[in-house]
Amino acid sequence: MIKSYNQLFENNKKWVDATNEEDPEFFNRLANGQSPKFLWIGCSDSRVPANALTGTMPGDIFVHRNIANMVIHTDMSMLSVLDYSVNVLNVQHIIVCGHYGCGGVAAAMGNKQVGLIDNWLRHIKDVYRLHQEELNAIEDTQKRTDRFVELNVIEQVMDLAKTSIVQNAWANKKPLQVHGVVYAVGTGVLQDLGITMDSADDMENVYRMDVPVIA
Repeated sequence: MIKSYNQLFENNKKWVDATNEEDPEFFNRLANGQSPKFLWIGCSDSRVPANALTGTMPGDIFVHRNIANMVIHTDMSMLSVLDYSVNVLNVQHIIVCGHYGCGGVAAAMGNKQVGLIDNWLRHIKDVYRLHQEELNAIEDTQKRTDRFVELNVIEQVMDLAKTSIVQNAWANKKPLQVHGVVYAVGTGVLQDLGITMDSADDMENVYRMDVPVIA
């Protein structure tokens, strides 16, 4: 147990040495601040690291992760990350990334009681309820689960667009886009789901806010 923990520090030293050898100013630049163009809202799954699968470097992506990449409007952690990234870091893209084989999505499809996480899974079940006709028509369990993963991402993109943070940014002409993507753990391929939002125009009127424009 101690050996596996200590291995992290050994790996860190090797990474620092290799990075300094390749780019002696790398850490100095990082120490001077960050200006990422992307906010990544992904799953906590250890197999889905944002920087590794996008080929980006530290400082390129601001990251928030939770079980099944959810956007829940009472989640102050997510809202704080969203507000900071949009209004302080001025990110230009928010990416919701789901992944096939997501344990949270799979658990939300069943009725087994898991524990405290059941309260979190209920939000994912709400997505199933919205799309139950399409999902129930898919006989193959794996294909149904994969489609549920995709639909969950799409709903989280919509939920981001419903936040006052994103709508304020759009009303004040900030160049901000919200995207939905899905990652295939078994192949390493990242796929665009074809949903990108850059205004409140495509959502139901009840969700649109009268946002004061800052002069």
